[in-house]
Amino acid sequence: MQRSGKIILGIDPGTLIMGYSVIECTGNKVHLHEMRSLKLNSRIEGYERLHLIYQKVTEIIKEFKPHEFAIEAPFFGKNVQSMLKLGRAQGVAIAAAMQSHLPITEYSPRKVKQAITGNGNAAKEQVWAMLQQILSLKEMPDYYDATDALAVAMCHHYQIHAPVHKSGTLKGWDDFLKKNPSRIIK
Repeated sequence: MQRSGKIILGIDPGTLIMGYSVIECTGNKVHLHEMRSLKLNSRIEGYERLHLIYQKVTEIIKEFKPHEFAIEAPFFGKNVQSMLKLGRAQGVAIAAAMQSHLPITEYSPRKVKQAITGNGNAAKEQVWAMLQQILSLKEMPDYYDATDALAVAMCHHYQIHAPVHKSGTLKGWDDFLKKNPSRIIK
């Protein structure tokens, strides 16, 4: 597979379902290579599921050779045990990325939703609907975990291509317009 742009691997961690997505970004154009989920059997011991997550992330990295790794941070919930399990799943996915020397960026669920829909409290269905429009996607994957992973990858793409990211610190709108003349619509 010939590649010309930056490859981003997005992960939505989970101990039963882990979403993953691989996009290639060339300038502002985004091509979706993969959007799937790894469904793990709940009857398998927790540590074995973590091992399977590590193996899958390593396999994805070997196949697509991403330049960047973006992962959703666990949200703070009321169930401490669920948070602990989710943190472990996130940790093994990050360990696989570290093993491959990938730069790792973590985004809160609110930040991801805000980047895709403009609303940090958007529902999964709203995020998917916006991703469908942005990337002209038709087919819904089996689980929203896959679409969440795509949202994480797209959020990372937007962050590294943001005008403010390129321009550094700005001193108001006049400074922004001066540093970004291509953004002015006449």
